[in-house]
Amino acid sequence: MLNLDTHILIFLLEGELKPRETRLIKKNDLAISDIVLWELTKLHQLGRIQLDFNGPEFKSLMALLKVFPIDQLVCKCLLALDFKSDPADEIIAATSLAHNVPLLTRDNKIRKSRIVPLA
Repeated sequence: MLNLDTHILIFLLEGELKPRETRLIKKNDLAISDIVLWELTKLHQLGRIQLDFNGPEFKSLMALLKVFPIDQLVCKCLLALDFKSDPADEIIAATSLAHNVPLLTRDNKIRKSRIVPLA
């Protein structure tokens, strides 16, 4: 299983994945933190992305994703992170740490972590 950060999910929807990302996604079950849904909504609301939440492509992708909630374990793992970033990115990274699921991200701050499992 892979945990996808928000931008990887956007790149997947827009067909802009790198070859390595595409290979990893094709070989694994996929998950997201529920904060990713909030980020997608905010990005759409701010006009930074165009996304049809009712469209068949989005609905099909959502049917494939496990959505991890922000729970007590994720919050506990937030305290263990070895980097500082915006709260949503920290929650996404802590979700990977909490569930021991590699995170697929291009975020350099997260990628420098020594404790977050990375894809």
